[in-house]
Amino acid sequence: MAYSYLEFERPIAELTSKIDDLSGMGSGSGVNIAEEVERLNEKRNKLIEQIYSKATRSQICQLSRHPDRPYILDYIPMIFDDFQELHGDRAFADDGAIIGGVANFRGKSVMVVGHQKGRDTKEKLKRNFGMPRPEGYRKALRLFKTAERFEMPVLTFIDTAGAWPGIDAEERGQSEAIARNLQVLAGLKVPVICTVIGEGGSGGALAIGVGDRMYMQQFSTYSVISPEGCAAILWRDKAFAPEAAEALKPTAVDLLELKLIDAIIPEPSDGAHRNAKEAARLISEVLDKSLDQLMAMPQDQLLAGREKRLRNLGQFN
Repeated sequence: MAYSYLEFERPIAELTSKIDDLSGMGSGSGVNIAEEVERLNEKRNKLIEQIYSKATRSQICQLSRHPDRPYILDYIPMIFDDFQELHGDRAFADDGAIIGGVANFRGKSVMVVGHQKGRDTKEKLKRNFGMPRPEGYRKALRLFKTAERFEMPVLTFIDTAGAWPGIDAEERGQSEAIARNLQVLAGLKVPVICTVIGEGGSGGALAIGVGDRMYMQQFSTYSVISPEGCAAILWRDKAFAPEAAEALKPTAVDLLELKLIDAIIPEPSDGAHRNAKEAARLISEVLDKSLDQLMAMPQDQLLAGREKRLRNLGQFN
């Protein structure tokens, strides 16, 4: 498989290319170079650990939107069985930036809702680059209410740069659609677990990000604005994005320290963008344990716990 590499991943790319060339040479020449390949693989693993463990906030922001990073449609067949997608908001249109439907998760019927970006130009346009319009959030709202009616837990997967800022979205009530979702999710009478699997951008993420538990993958981000957007506003130059990232503190480690999320879901040593199956397994383990705990709670205790969690978010003097 041909992988994409970010600039700071370049040393990994060079070593990987060397390993591939050496492996191909050995298989075709009859020369046994397995020991050398094994040594280089060990060196590569140490290099990956070194680079990712020292990644800056700006670099983690880049990893959160890595072109090879798994999206919800990549994870669904790895985590769920019998997924049946449901379309439309029953009012205006079907927004491809929001994916939702009923699925089976380890013997439990659940409602899955999440953002979906695109890989190529055609799909990016179809998915609107993962930035939902109001009809996308109203589709999500319809699915939340359907889940409540049939007593199914809701699992949301967040991965968006933000809600679509176009005039068409404003004309159709973008802010109202997001606010309505916040209101409904806060009082939904079934368990809600939210997981950030890539970017968590502003109200576009928050519209499906209110629940009983909030998790973030290790190299995901969650912030009121992207570093580039922040830099464009404060410095009028996106070249200051690294400085903005340091100020925003958007990483999973930052948000755990601020007590805005409940836990960090670890990623494989080489990242979710290199090992999607292992990343899906790690997500699945956390969701399974959390879901068992929440489903065992009486409804009044579930809602009281959610209210307490939401009221305790943030710091003030």
